[in-house]
Amino acid sequence: MDASQEKVQSDHKAFGWAATDSSGLLSPFHFARSNGDDDITMRILYCGICHTDLGMLRNHHGISLYPLVPGHEIVGVVTQVGSKVHKFKVGDKAGVGTMIGSCGACQNCQDDLESYCPSMTTTYTMFSPDGSINYGGFSDILVVNEHFAVRFPDNLSPEGGAPLLCAGITVYSPMKHFGLTQPGMHLGVVGLGGLGHVAVKFAKAFGMKVTVISTSLTKKNAALAELGADSFLVSHDSEQMQAALGTMDGIIDTVSAPHALKPLIDLLKRDGKLIMLGAPDMEKPTDLPLYSLFVGRKVISASMTGGMRETQEMMEFAGKHNISADVEVISMADVNTAMERLTKGDVKYRFVIDIANSLATN
Repeated sequence: MDASQEKVQSDHKAFGWAATDSSGLLSPFHFARSNGDDDITMRILYCGICHTDLGMLRNHHGISLYPLVPGHEIVGVVTQVGSKVHKFKVGDKAGVGTMIGSCGACQNCQDDLESYCPSMTTTYTMFSPDGSINYGGFSDILVVNEHFAVRFPDNLSPEGGAPLLCAGITVYSPMKHFGLTQPGMHLGVVGLGGLGHVAVKFAKAFGMKVTVISTSLTKKNAALAELGADSFLVSHDSEQMQAALGTMDGIIDTVSAPHALKPLIDLLKRDGKLIMLGAPDMEKPTDLPLYSLFVGRKVISASMTGGMRETQEMMEFAGKHNISADVEVISMADVNTAMERLTKGDVKYRFVIDIANSLATN
């Protein structure tokens, strides 16, 4: 399963768009991909744009390596399979999310939680002790070990389904792990962006009562009328927050920006769980209001993306319940403009690049 395994078959010319420095400006880039016996080669159809892509392009965390080809919400069609591939055949639709390799031997891998493997390999390079670079889905083809690709449901649109490979599994995994899937449970969702709107859709499919918690009243109609949430709280409205004290079984917090946790903890019932999904500021630790946890035996935890078995399960659940992200499809020529809009939150709710129809080799 290690993405660094020796490649024994052939190299493919590949073309994508890459940033060459922390300006994050993307431009055409030629490179090569190698495939081996356990690999599939995919012609990429669509690739979603995650907020992580923006942060890595502009080196917000100080770990980016250039040239950088982002993209880890990838849907495509299999065009070639290695001699040891059993899960896919040529012509199948496949999806690839945030990782393309792991050690295969540690306890996390044995538990089908490859995302927590200390040697997990991201789809495009985020951490590289040896300086090697992987290139992501803003490109025409992808080569990946079959273990790190999922079968994509035939009934889902590839453009709407692509963001599920990051945003979808990022909310689905903690909901399953922390038992926040039971019909009739009350789930709060903080933030109505790429992750938040998908969390609402999964929660409603599980039969839960859902309250969206936001700083912006302008999102109320979208939450209630468009996504089917049951209620909406403006987080800075003290009367609304007071009325909701102690009513929620769990809260999925998708917001990365610094914000107070105590008002959210106070919304939880006894034994309630606040699950943090937003990437934190590495230099500014979050204040932890311990007393608010003591008085209700409440829990704060965090979660990353899920493992491969859970990702396949999530995709099948999405197919069964017709869950997809609300997206704005763009051409590759518009990707730099989309990144600028993303910095301002000007997207509802995910940009997806139409790779197959707009990535011209030049």
